[in-house]
Amino acid sequence: MLSVKNIIKTFYDKKVLDNVSFNVQPGEIAVLLGRSGVGKSTVLRVLNNLETIDAGSIELNKKDIDFSQVGMLFQDFNLFAHLTVEENVILPLIKVASKSRRAAQKISTNLLAKFGLKDFAQSYPVSLSGGQKQRVALARTLAMNPAVLCLDEPTSALDPTLKTEIAHIIQDLAKQGFIIIITTHDTVLLQQLACTIHLMQHGKIIETATTKELQQSKNKYQKIKKFMDGK
Repeated sequence: MLSVKNIIKTFYDKKVLDNVSFNVQPGEIAVLLGRSGVGKSTVLRVLNNLETIDAGSIELNKKDIDFSQVGMLFQDFNLFAHLTVEENVILPLIKVASKSRRAAQKISTNLLAKFGLKDFAQSYPVSLSGGQKQRVALARTLAMNPAVLCLDEPTSALDPTLKTEIAHIIQDLAKQGFIIIITTHDTVLLQQLACTIHLMQHGKIIETATTKELQQSKNKYQKIKKFMDGK
């Protein structure tokens, strides 16, 4: 289980994260919901050791988190434009995970096939659609075999059809036992996921509900309902 307890992060005297706490079990999807600037992406940056916390703790399976067990899918994909799709997946396996090229190629081939990208292995990112870039970035992240998967606004640049495709992929990854944390303000995506929603405002989680709870008693969660209604 991933356990985030009372984390605080301050930038220039502004408290960006204010005692944020939540737990996510393997196979579960946690969604940090809210408008831009409420601290959602900062939580992911902290989980990926791109920012340090001022207070609080982050544990994975009751131990201080090993950040190598966390994978990140960035909003803008962060693919290397000068490398082929295959090389984008292979590079971190060789440079970070110290895999042999042969072992890295095998992992890459399997993941690209899984995401329907086998025929694009020797293509460059510039020739891919937004959805294809998204899947390449996801394959690269999964190649490192993380326990925790962080997705920053995964549908922000995608059309409705591709949003459904990404939702199915995320749900499938949860079934495989990944701990998944998503930041989003996309209420369409939420309607396609079985997840726990943590609504954030001013660096705090102000309301939490599962999608099942929302369906059963939507009026009980007025803050989330108001956000999802666009108010």
